[in-house]
Amino acid sequence: MNQKSVVIIFLIFLTSFIIAGRLFYLQILDKEYKNLALRNAVKKEYVIPERGYIYDRNNKLLVSNLPIYDIMAVPNQMKAFDTLEFLKYTGISKETLDKALQRAKMYSRNKASLIVPKLYKNEIALLQEKIYKFPGFFIQRRAIRKYHTKSAANVLGFIREVNENELKKDPFYLPGDLIGKAGVEKSYEKILRGKKGVKYYLTDKFNRKIGSYKNGKFDTLSAVGKDLQLSIDIKLQEFGDSLMKNKRGAIIAIEPETGEILALVTAPGYPPEFLSGRNSSKNFNKLFRDKINNPLLDRGLQGEYPPGSPFKMLNGLIGLQENVIQPWTAYICNHGFNYGKHSHMFCHCGANGRKVHLPWAIEKSCNTFFSKTYLKIINNFPTPAEGLDVWHDYLSRFGLGQYLHTDLPVGSKGLIPDSKFYDRYYGPGRWTATYTISNGIGQGEVLTTPIQLANVAVAIANKGFYYTPHIIRRINGSQKEIDSFYLKPKYTEIDARYFDQIIDGMAAVYQRGTARYSQLPDIELCGKTGTSENKTRIKGKIVKMPDHSIFMAFGPKKHPKIAVTVFVENGGYGATVAAPIATLMIEKYLRGKITRTDLLNRVLNTDLRPIYQQKAPEKNEKQ
Repeated sequence: MNQKSVVIIFLIFLTSFIIAGRLFYLQILDKEYKNLALRNAVKKEYVIPERGYIYDRNNKLLVSNLPIYDIMAVPNQMKAFDTLEFLKYTGISKETLDKALQRAKMYSRNKASLIVPKLYKNEIALLQEKIYKFPGFFIQRRAIRKYHTKSAANVLGFIREVNENELKKDPFYLPGDLIGKAGVEKSYEKILRGKKGVKYYLTDKFNRKIGSYKNGKFDTLSAVGKDLQLSIDIKLQEFGDSLMKNKRGAIIAIEPETGEILALVTAPGYPPEFLSGRNSSKNFNKLFRDKINNPLLDRGLQGEYPPGSPFKMLNGLIGLQENVIQPWTAYICNHGFNYGKHSHMFCHCGANGRKVHLPWAIEKSCNTFFSKTYLKIINNFPTPAEGLDVWHDYLSRFGLGQYLHTDLPVGSKGLIPDSKFYDRYYGPGRWTATYTISNGIGQGEVLTTPIQLANVAVAIANKGFYYTPHIIRRINGSQKEIDSFYLKPKYTEIDARYFDQIIDGMAAVYQRGTARYSQLPDIELCGKTGTSENKTRIKGKIVKMPDHSIFMAFGPKKHPKIAVTVFVENGGYGATVAAPIATLMIEKYLRGKITRTDLLNRVLNTDLRPIYQQKAPEKNEKQ
C-alpha cells in the first residue's frame, strides 16, 4: 500500500470518527434537541389548588370555594361546528363568540385560549354532554370564592385575574390565574393560594393528549391553601353594618388584651359576592366610578378626620408625664379663655367662671383646660419648635401620624404636625404655641384615622401599651406562622399611674357627662364624645357642613374586653349618633343581646342621606 492510499484511508477514518463523535454528542450528550422534541411531544399542565377557607373568630365559615367552568379552545384543533347550537348551550351572543375566537387565533393557534368564562355547573351541564360535537373545544374547571356573609367585604377582599405586572413579579402565576386584590385575600395571598401541582401528558402532532408521560413519574401533587381564622366576630360585624345603614363613616372594635380586630365596619359598603362571579368586572367598575359614596374607600383604615375631643385625653396624658399639670391642677373657664392679643378659645363645658380640674374637664369636655395644658406642654421647652417636637414624639408612640402597619393592605398615616410642618407654613422661628392652639382640642391640623383612634382607646384601657391591631388569629389552626410583630406589645412611654385620672374622667362621661344618656345598666363603661367641624365646597362656595359625630370608648372599666371608636360623617354631636352606636356595639359583644332598645331604634331611624345627597363636595377643607 503506497503512501497516498494510507493518507486516503486515514482521512476516511478521521472523517468517520468526527461524524460519529458529533452524532454521539447530539444524540447522547446534548439535551437541546431532546428537550425540543419533548416540548413538542410532552405538555406540562398545572393543577390549580383550591384556596384556603376563611373563618371568623368563632369558627363560622365566611369564605369557601365554588366550582366554575371555563370553555377553552385550541384553534388548530377546531373544525366546522354548529354555531347556533353552541350559542344555545353557552348563552353567549355570536358577536361575543366571534371576538373570543379571533383573540384565540391571535394569541396562539396551538395553545388553549379562554372562550367563555365562569359558567356554573347548571349552565355547563348540557354542553358537557354535547362537547364532542365541537372539536377543539374543552371544558376546564376552576374555583371562585363563595361567601357566607353579606358583610365584611372590606376585610375579606376579593380575587381577580392577574395582570401583566403581577405575572412579571411572581413566576408562580400564569395568564388566567386568580390573585388576591384586597383585604385578607391580598395580605395572605401566599398562604391562601396553596401550591400548584404539575402533570405531564404525551401529545400527538395535533396537540391532543394521548396519555400520561412515563406513567406520572414526574408529576407533582398540588397542596390546597391554608385556612385562615380571622379575629373578627361576624355577628358583631353584621350588627355594626346595620347600625351604619343610611350613614357614612366607620366603626372599629378591638380586643385590648390582644390587639385583635373584632369588627371593622365601613359605610357605605357592598356585599362581598358583588365582586365575585361573571359580573365582577362590571360591578367593580360601577363601584369605582361612584365618587360620591366612595364604597371602595375603607373609611376605618383610610378615612382621615380631625379627632376632636377624644384627642384631649392624649394632651392630658402628655401634660401629666411632662409634669406641666398635676391631678389637682385647675383652670378657670368662663365660656373659654383669651390668648394672644385678640384671640379667644370658646368653650361650652358649663363651668361659667368656676375652676375646672382634669376629671371634670374630661367629663364635660372643657376646651379651656386642654388648650391651656397644650400651651404649657409646648412652652415648657426653650423654643416652641422643641416643645412641639416632644409633643409629636409622644403621639407617635400611640401610633398616630404614621401607618399602624396592620395586616390589611390599605391605610392612611393621618397627620400629627411637627416643627418642620409649621416652619414650612410660617417660616422658621416665626410662629408660637398659640399659632397651633387648635391642636390642643383635636382640631387644627391634626388628622387621625378611625383605627388609630381605636388604638388610642386600647392604649388607655391597657394603661400605656397596645398590640398592633391585626385581623389574623390563626393560620391552619396555629399561631406559629403569624408575624411576631403582632404578638409583641408596644409601649407609649407614659407612666401607667397617669392613666387612672384619664380613665376616671372617661367613666364620668358615661355617668354624668356628655354620654350619660348612652350608659348601660350594670356595666361601667369609659368613653369620650367628639364633634369635629368640617367644611366643603358646594357650587363654588365654602359651606359649613354638619359636624362629624365621634365617640371613643372601652368597657368594662375594670378588665376591658372591647374598645370601640365610631366616626359618623356629618352626624352632629358625638353624643347624638356615635355614642349610642358605640354603646350598642359594646353591649352586643359583651352580652350577645341588646337591652337598650331605645338607643337601637334611635340609631336605626337616623337617616343622613338628605345631607349626603347635596352636590358632591368639590374640595374638602380641614378645620
